[in-house]
Amino acid sequence: MSRADHWLLPDGMDEVLPPRARQIENLRRKLLDLFHSWGYELVLPPKVEFLESLLTGAGHDLELQTFKVTDQLSGRMMGVSADVTPQVARMDAHSMQFDGVARFCYSAEIVRTQPDNLLGSRSPIQIGAELFGDGGADSDLEILSLMTDSLLLAGAENLCLDLGHVGIYRALIVEAGLPDETEAALFDILQHKRLAELQPLLAPWQEQQPVQMLLRLSGLNGGPEVLASAREQLQGAPAAVTDALQELQELVEALQQQYPQVNLYLDLSELRGYHYHTGLVFAAYVPGLGQALAKGGRYDDIGRVFGRARPATGFSTDLKMLASLQGNLQARTPVAAPAAILRDTKGRALVTQLREAGERVVFIPRNSCSSAVDGGKSIQQLADGSWQLMAADKI
Repeated sequence: MSRADHWLLPDGMDEVLPPRARQIENLRRKLLDLFHSWGYELVLPPKVEFLESLLTGAGHDLELQTFKVTDQLSGRMMGVSADVTPQVARMDAHSMQFDGVARFCYSAEIVRTQPDNLLGSRSPIQIGAELFGDGGADSDLEILSLMTDSLLLAGAENLCLDLGHVGIYRALIVEAGLPDETEAALFDILQHKRLAELQPLLAPWQEQQPVQMLLRLSGLNGGPEVLASAREQLQGAPAAVTDALQELQELVEALQQQYPQVNLYLDLSELRGYHYHTGLVFAAYVPGLGQALAKGGRYDDIGRVFGRARPATGFSTDLKMLASLQGNLQARTPVAAPAAILRDTKGRALVTQLREAGERVVFIPRNSCSSAVDGGKSIQQLADGSWQLMAADKI
């Protein structure tokens, strides 16, 4: 390895330089202010926790994403946070102990052993919101609305919301009673959309009504009109399926009314986060971005492993990816001021006044070869000793 190679960053670990760092920070503040206006309280989870606490109830996928280290004080295994949501669930269960509806938001740098996809980062800045204590459709709509408002605030255009409900698949699988190995293969086929393999896999059980419905499920995707087709093709399904379809119908109608400019797409065989989520699942997309801009859903079971089973729903997004929607930030050219102004009371007062008005003022040392910032304004000392802001064309 050459000397220069020592300073290379690992694949997927990226640094953020000016002015993009400022752009990301500005967006972070706007989003946290938005969350605050909706009643969400900010929490700051630790970057590292004991492994059993960090991964409890989170599923195998998150374990694979988690860097593991040994605590030099206790000798116990610890994990670096790869997803903030389980940490917030632990906070709600053990640190807050609030029986009513609780709303939390967060912004935290996380680290993952692998990116979510070929375009993903291993060091995203995860920002999101979680709602605990209510299992109704009103909370799902609240989280969906907050996510949509957040993405629109960040500059998302031609936004598309992809909605699904893992409760439909869960209910049909229970009703079908397939062997474990067949169920595992079916899950893999649907998750990776290898639909041509469905019929051969389920052929021995295709006369059973629940299996016929599972076969139909893969074709139930499209615009909001797919819900009417689903009610027709899934007649006789367990009550949980009917309830899920009704919930989706109500959410679609509310979203269409609130956000007529947002496209809605439904996929009733969507199993993203199946081992993690328990009901509604959703993701947001924009043209030209080959991955989900934000995603989330309902995960009612996660609190049970912490000894406090509370319904929960939430969403998250990568702040770095979200900021990229805004294009390149044009940094404001600073006002140049000679360092001598630091020793003058009236001069310092002028600098303070300019900064309060939003200007950036930088001091130029006496030995500097430049007395001004290229293309910017400058503070000059007049013959009477006073200070004056000069336009760039008069410097």
